[in-house]
Amino acid sequence: MPLGLKPTCSVCRSTSSSMWKKGGQGEILCNNCTARSAPPGPAAFATTSAAAQHSNGGGGGKQSKQEIHRRSARLRNTKYKSAPAAEKKVSTKGKGRRHIFKLKNPIKAPESVSTIITAESIFYKGVYYQIGDVVSVVDEQDGKTYYAQIRGFIQDQYCEKSAALTWLIPTQASPKDCFDPASYIIGPEEDLPRKMEYLEFVCHAPSEYFKSRSSPFPTVPTRPEKGYIWTHVGPTPAISIKETVTNNL
Repeated sequence: MPLGLKPTCSVCRSTSSSMWKKGGQGEILCNNCTARSAPPGPAAFATTSAAAQHSNGGGGGKQSKQEIHRRSARLRNTKYKSAPAAEKKVSTKGKGRRHIFKLKNPIKAPESVSTIITAESIFYKGVYYQIGDVVSVVDEQDGKTYYAQIRGFIQDQYCEKSAALTWLIPTQASPKDCFDPASYIIGPEEDLPRKMEYLEFVCHAPSEYFKSRSSPFPTVPTRPEKGYIWTHVGPTPAISIKETVTNNL
């Protein structure tokens, strides 16, 4: 209905009604005339029964309101909604043995965690490396060869071997064509390990000068060093070693 116009019932000419409806031919009907003109059925019976109970008054009116009130279909009990559904037990009667292993759904395997193993010696491409060995590294930019001493070995879960290096700094007396251990000094330590495929073996630990971390200059060993392939670059004072060993005993 457009705003501002008061509807009028076409049957009883009433201008006030709780609800207005249109008839089959488009005429305007009030709520009472609509109930009279409707054929008898469950809706009409519910309207008359509600009116009869409303005329009784008192508690009958409250009871009728409770009966007429319709509950929404969306209101449902959510008590058991959050409870997980119970797994159905599959009977294995009359089935093969392989079916037993297919009852559960496949589970995604956990991600692999990197494990690192440290070692004091490794065997790589036919060469036995030890801590203290000298290796050479070729720079890709300038093509020069740099020397370093192995400080430790690392092996990951894929058997990829790496080595931690301590760089050796050359001096003015260092030859350009070969490596002279007596003319190099210990340099900075590298934090990140390098793969063994980029290292080339030069020699084993040449003297205690590279192995000792406390003395800045070469020292004469106080006891025989049997754990190294080379103990000294120059002549070894065997008489002084025997004298020091006998004195200590």
